[in-house]
Amino acid sequence: MWDELWTDIRVATLAPGGDPYGLVEGAALAVADGRIAWIGPAGTLPGAPETLARRVIGGGGRLATPGLVDCHTHLVFGGNRALDFDLRAQGATYAAIAQAGGGIRSTVGHTRDLSAAELAAAALPRARRLLADGVTTVEIKSGYGLDVAGELKLLEAARRLGTELDVEVVPTLLALHALPAEFAHDRAGYVDLVTRELIPAAAKAKLAVAVDVFCETIAFTREECAQALRAALDHGLAVKVHADQLSDGGGAALAAEFGALSADHVEYTGEAGVAALAARGTVAVLLPGAFLMLAEKQRPPVALLRAHGVPMAVATDLNPGTSPCTSLTTALALARAQFGLTAAEGLAAVTREAARALGLLASRGTLEPGKRADFCLWDFEHPRELGYWLGPGACHAVVRGGVRRDH
Repeated sequence: MWDELWTDIRVATLAPGGDPYGLVEGAALAVADGRIAWIGPAGTLPGAPETLARRVIGGGGRLATPGLVDCHTHLVFGGNRALDFDLRAQGATYAAIAQAGGGIRSTVGHTRDLSAAELAAAALPRARRLLADGVTTVEIKSGYGLDVAGELKLLEAARRLGTELDVEVVPTLLALHALPAEFAHDRAGYVDLVTRELIPAAAKAKLAVAVDVFCETIAFTREECAQALRAALDHGLAVKVHADQLSDGGGAALAAEFGALSADHVEYTGEAGVAALAARGTVAVLLPGAFLMLAEKQRPPVALLRAHGVPMAVATDLNPGTSPCTSLTTALALARAQFGLTAAEGLAAVTREAARALGLLASRGTLEPGKRADFCLWDFEHPRELGYWLGPGACHAVVRGGVRRDH
């Protein structure tokens, strides 16, 4: 007997083939041991609902989709950068803000001052807003410690959040994010610290499942990033790349070369980089929050990504400096408005393709038997409304691992 049977729902399974949404009208969905046991038209159930499950729940005709997956966040940090945002509006440059004590070094300072428990507590309200908006799996990057102890502390805080909220947290070591002040004149020394001490320590403690790097003119070179990615693979960790956000520096091609799960940002990626991503099956993660907040002009090459068959995901990029966004549905609306994603592409981008970007498509991202029972019920008439309404609020219920959650 099933644990639960949801009836009177309309389901967008996002399973490949057929309708782009995998839409099933008049559907039912069964849960057993935290996984989807059966899904399909209610008329094809193998018996009367009350004889099949311990509990039958009516969905009120609502739309069910896979649980949303936020595949790129920097959710754990100390302080905020609201002052930086206001100063930019007054005409201050990034360099001037940094010289005045703002910018990423401000976040690093606030982050270093807090314990793992304090960082987790500070992040809790942000995490709850994400989850209430339909997120059932969230990736959390480090990157604001910029030393071995600080980065491990951030990963520990991410793990605490997962335990506190009983949510799947995918911890990622953002090994090369920015150059710390103490290494301002020794770039090679910092990269060596990251590759010889930080990555091995995170792997040994099982605090991270992946390593990310920021390959950009204002961050780290292709060669420096390659050194860190090589170390990650040597220690059994998956890899990801912040790629081509401000220039086409070969970040996407680097991601493909190392078989990265994803290349994120990709605003300036050219056709050669897109073709490389396609050849390796690497997901392009679009981050419209940063695009909006930085008033960028160069849009990601969505037409090229489509033409080459590169999977596209969308994430909040939740961070204190360039994307203080705690709603994945808002990020999706921005991606559809700014980048021209279709409704079907958009829904896939925050479910199926986002799960693919975390290497988790085998267990979530679509509603199919055997996968985790992660799904959301929405007060929508049609799947195309997800990403049409600007802002959260339409999520009626969130089910994670077969359990309805309230946040």
